[in-house]
Amino acid sequence: MVDVTVYGAGIFGLSVAWSCVKRGAKVQVIDPNGVATGSSGGIVGALAPHTPENWNDKKEFQFQSLIMAEDYWAEVAGVSGQSPGYARSGRLQPIADQRAHDLALKRQQEAADLWRGKAIWEIKLAADFEGWCPQSPTDLVIHDTLSARIHPRQACTALAAALGAKGVEITADGAPRGHIVWATGWRGLLELSEETERPIGNGVKGQAILLELNRAGMPQLYADALHVIPHADGTVAIGSTSERNFEDPNATDTQLDEIYQRAIDAVPALRDAPILTRWAGVRPRAKSRAPMLGNHPTRAGDFIANGGFKIGFGMAPKAGEVMADLILESRDKIPEGFRPEASL
Repeated sequence: MVDVTVYGAGIFGLSVAWSCVKRGAKVQVIDPNGVATGSSGGIVGALAPHTPENWNDKKEFQFQSLIMAEDYWAEVAGVSGQSPGYARSGRLQPIADQRAHDLALKRQQEAADLWRGKAIWEIKLAADFEGWCPQSPTDLVIHDTLSARIHPRQACTALAAALGAKGVEITADGAPRGHIVWATGWRGLLELSEETERPIGNGVKGQAILLELNRAGMPQLYADALHVIPHADGTVAIGSTSERNFEDPNATDTQLDEIYQRAIDAVPALRDAPILTRWAGVRPRAKSRAPMLGNHPTRAGDFIANGGFKIGFGMAPKAGEVMADLILESRDKIPEGFRPEASL
C-alpha cells in the first residue's frame, strides 16, 4: 500500500516525498514529464538569504532551511551516490556608495543577532577577493557566509536517485493512493487560477547562461541584480531574466544576451569564458510571492506544495519537513503567509 502520492517531480515534490520516506511512509511520485523537466532542471542554483532586517516568519523559515541544507544534501548524496552540487560557499556583493555602506553596516549588526552566530554578514575589502569579485566603486563588498549554491538539475537527479534507493517509484502515470500532494509547478497554479476564477499564481520565465570557467569553491557573486554562481563541475552560471509575459517557455532570446553583457561588465573575469549552455524555464510564482504549502484550497483532503519561484531550492529542506508534519502527523507548523489562503 502507498501512504502518499506526490504529483510533480520538481524540487518541491521530490523534497516532500523525501521527508515522508524518511519517516517510514511508502511514497510514489507521478510526473508525466519526468524528473526536473521544468524550472527545477535549471542551471543557476543561488541559495541566497533575505536581508537580515525587518525579520518575519518568511525570513525565519528560509534561515532555518538554509541552515538545514548542508546536512540535508549530504544525506541525499550519501544515499544516492550522486552529488547535488551543494556548497555553502558564501556570497559577495559590491557596495556602491556611502548610503549603501551605511545600510550594509546596519545589516551587519542585525545579522549578528538574527543569524544567531550560525553565519555572518560583514563588510570587507574587495582586494581580499582579488581575481573573483564584482567591481565595486567603493572598493568594498558585502560578504555573507549563509549563502550557498546548488546545481538544480543535479540536485533533483540525486534526490530522485535517493528516493529510488528507498523504494520510491517515479512514474509517468498511475493511480493515486493514500494522501495526495499536488506539486505541479506553474501550470498547476494556472489551473488553480482557472478553477477558482481568481489570480492564484502564474509562471515567470527566466533565462540563464552557463560558462566554462573553473571557479569551484569560490563565493557566488551578486551584482547588477544578477547571480553569478561557480559550480563544482568547473562551470559558472549567470541568471536570470524575470519575464511575466512570454510565448515560448523554453526559448532564449536577446534578453539573455543583455544579462550576459551586464554580467561581464560587473565581473570582468567572465569575459573570455566559452559559453556552454543557454537555458530558459518558467518558475511558479504564487500571488503572495511566498511558497504555497498546506491543505489544497479546492480538493478536500489533498495537499499542495507550490510557488517556490526564485527561492524554491533554498526553502525545500524545511518545506518538505513541514509538509510531512502535516500530511503524516496532522501537525501544522506552516507560517500563515505560506498557506494557500494567502493567495486566495
